[in-house]
Amino acid sequence: MPLIKDGKFAPDRFVFVPEGAAFPEEGGVMVTLDRFQSERDTLFAHHQPVAVRLASNENPDVLKNDLPRIACVAIEFPVFRDGRGFSWARMLRTRFGYKGEIRAVGHFLYDQLAFLVRVGFDAFDVRQDFTIEDFTRAMGEMHYVYQPSADGVRTIRELRADK
Repeated sequence: MPLIKDGKFAPDRFVFVPEGAAFPEEGGVMVTLDRFQSERDTLFAHHQPVAVRLASNENPDVLKNDLPRIACVAIEFPVFRDGRGFSWARMLRTRFGYKGEIRAVGHFLYDQLAFLVRVGFDAFDVRQDFTIEDFTRAMGEMHYVYQPSADGVRTIRELRADK
């Protein structure tokens, strides 16, 4: 799937390595949480970027001590109605201060993109037919917000209080 990062298509610096498959000699690897937990030391000894792919029911709290060494946390959306990924991204950014890439993968909708960015996502695995123009338009559709979030955008209430 194409990857959007920093508002443009970008090469994926991670290759997903399924359970039981050998790690490549070069380049970043992405593994499931189970594989990360069972092969953590081997992954970090590889001296290449490490990414962990979380299922929607896997709380990133288990990664908190390793986050400084994890380059990317990919969060799966199994169906667009499953909103746990929003909470996980915000937790990573605000509670744990995670500065690495947070990638949305799976079934998220165009209408959710601006909200995904607000909670901390900065990379998106998108459908083949998705364009940069679609992404740019989605980012421009929300001008004012009611709720505070990880992006630090001032809420309508804060804006009104300044008057």
